[in-house]
Amino acid sequence: MKEAIKVIISGGGTGGHIFPAVSIANAIRELQPDAQILFVGAEGRMEMQRVPQAGYDIKGLPIRGFYRPLWKPQNIGVAIDYLKSKRLAKQILREFQPQVVVGVGGYASSAALGAANSMGIPTLIQEQNSFAGLANKQLADKAQKICVAYEGMERFFPADRIMLTGNPVRQSLLSAKVTREEALKSFGLDPAKKTVLLIGGSLGARTINESVLQHLDLIAGSGLQFIWQTGKYYSAQIAEQLKGKCPANLVVTDFISDMAGAYRAADLVISRAGAGSISEFCLLGKAVILVPSPNVAEDHQTKNAMALVNHDAALYVKDADAPATLIQKAVDTVKDDARLATLSKNILKMALPDSATIIAKEVIALAQNAH
Repeated sequence: MKEAIKVIISGGGTGGHIFPAVSIANAIRELQPDAQILFVGAEGRMEMQRVPQAGYDIKGLPIRGFYRPLWKPQNIGVAIDYLKSKRLAKQILREFQPQVVVGVGGYASSAALGAANSMGIPTLIQEQNSFAGLANKQLADKAQKICVAYEGMERFFPADRIMLTGNPVRQSLLSAKVTREEALKSFGLDPAKKTVLLIGGSLGARTINESVLQHLDLIAGSGLQFIWQTGKYYSAQIAEQLKGKCPANLVVTDFISDMAGAYRAADLVISRAGAGSISEFCLLGKAVILVPSPNVAEDHQTKNAMALVNHDAALYVKDADAPATLIQKAVDTVKDDARLATLSKNILKMALPDSATIIAKEVIALAQNAH
């Protein structure tokens, strides 16, 4: 009888790394129900809560990101933590004995995959962005497979190991059966009216929030309705600013737990340009205005956004221009049915479905070859 495969999945730090990691784990389990899967994350980061909630064990490493510029004295402590993390990662690998280690980007993956490389354990990398992250670029030389979501990634990685798979997304979004009417009613909105959804990630996006606050009159008189996720970080401050001024056609919430319903309700989405979000918009065929965050490594969100804009599959507003122009652009776009239809049709063409299953099959193949 074949021995059950053992897989370690490492990475995290943001939802953009964690959702794909959990989706891959779920897909492995679906194909091999007896597979043993262990996550390795960074202590104190989001994955330490989210992964156990998804039903998987996780071990934390004391790893953190380097300060920029690199010569800052605090980086001595960061380097010491990295060495400690790599030692701990080796210990975890020795005890768990995986046949393959999967990295999804983020601090923890550099220690876990670095340890796997030094111990001769096969590795697979999943890169979500159109501009490769530092950890993945450093680990690519020794990886057996590199799963990417965008064309042209051979400028970062060895071409013979790249596989275009797309980004795994939250299964719940694709399996949701809710109708547009039901979704709008759940937000207390009118199914007869066009709806704009504004999301800035789980923590919120200050620029998108400022854009709304500066144009409450335009929103009130637009004849449209808006769902606005402010993010938990900004919610108290925004509630204070909206006192007595919130238009009746603006639903304000700090966090949307039912994203499937929110997407279904929306005729147009306004969002940051994180790779995971973009993959969701592609698979759901959502017309979207992207406002890339300028506060990310190598400005990778702008590169993600332009990969769609160049195919007329999304609209783009620069972060610095958003407070002045974003809401007007949204109002004009959502009233133009032909424009919405074109954006929706073009973004759907860029979707890469079944990513999690395709990646899971590669992981299983590597594990079986390692036996």
